[in-house]
Amino acid sequence: MKVLITGGLGFVGAQLSIRLLERGHQVTVVGRAPESRSYTPKEIRYVSADTMIKGPWQEEVVRQEAVINLAGTSIFKRWNDETKKLIYDSRILTTRNVVEAMVQENGPLFCSASAVGYYGSRGDEELTEDDGPGNDFLATVCIDWEKEVEKAANKGLRTVITRFGTILGKTGGALGQMIPAFKKFVGGPLGSGNQWFSWIHMEDLLRAFVFLFENPDIDGPVNLCSPNPVRNRDLARALGKALARPSFLTTPAFMLRIVLGEFASVLLEGQRVLPAKLLKHGFNFRYPEIAGALEELVSKRSRRRNHVSITRR
Repeated sequence: MKVLITGGLGFVGAQLSIRLLERGHQVTVVGRAPESRSYTPKEIRYVSADTMIKGPWQEEVVRQEAVINLAGTSIFKRWNDETKKLIYDSRILTTRNVVEAMVQENGPLFCSASAVGYYGSRGDEELTEDDGPGNDFLATVCIDWEKEVEKAANKGLRTVITRFGTILGKTGGALGQMIPAFKKFVGGPLGSGNQWFSWIHMEDLLRAFVFLFENPDIDGPVNLCSPNPVRNRDLARALGKALARPSFLTTPAFMLRIVLGEFASVLLEGQRVLPAKLLKHGFNFRYPEIAGALEELVSKRSRRRNHVSITRR
């Protein structure tokens, strides 16, 4: 299958492109960098473009049998008006441009990212794909993002909206920001620690995309997260145990708000999201529990560092 990935050099896209290549697909990635990364296999075709702007890159969409839309600037920074506009535009404009390029007849499978932030902050309520959206900034972004995806469905194309939980992987993401604090003995819960944390191991995320490719009866929104969300304090405890570090040092909510502004509310509130549709269709998670997921990821990071250290000698 010919597959195009927007945001193909990012945290998810870089690994997903390799996984699809390994499974025999022809992969083209689109990114903003002038050239592909040194770690990108030569078999992966690279197109440099700003997908927020219409241009020749849209011609690539017509040639594909599947399009995976992952483009969007990171939300993990202090928010101001400029940052929020970029978070919004990078998602909505890219998706609009991708869908505009899709033809109605014999169009591609369209998998487009969204996030569990769609549901807003809902306390202890268990949330599935059947639940409605929240009303905060991230929920509004996700609502408008998904409306652009629905335009592809209106063309008669199979569309899947992948609502990501927080992705735990060995090469960066949330763990890349959390582990240094724990290693300096200053890791622990954020605020009360009672907020829910919906997460997924990178390996299960990659396997879920392959599962979606192989199950054409699945469409619409799909929550990509573990069936076992945890409270923030339990995440901190599990990560501390995996790293053999203490996990009791709480970061006060007011301090987070001073440092991160409005974005702090994302970390202090959270959602309790379940992958009902994946489970209904028989997907088996390799890492359903947070302790096992973190132990595997932390040990893998250690092996990678030791390998680099030995290689450099």
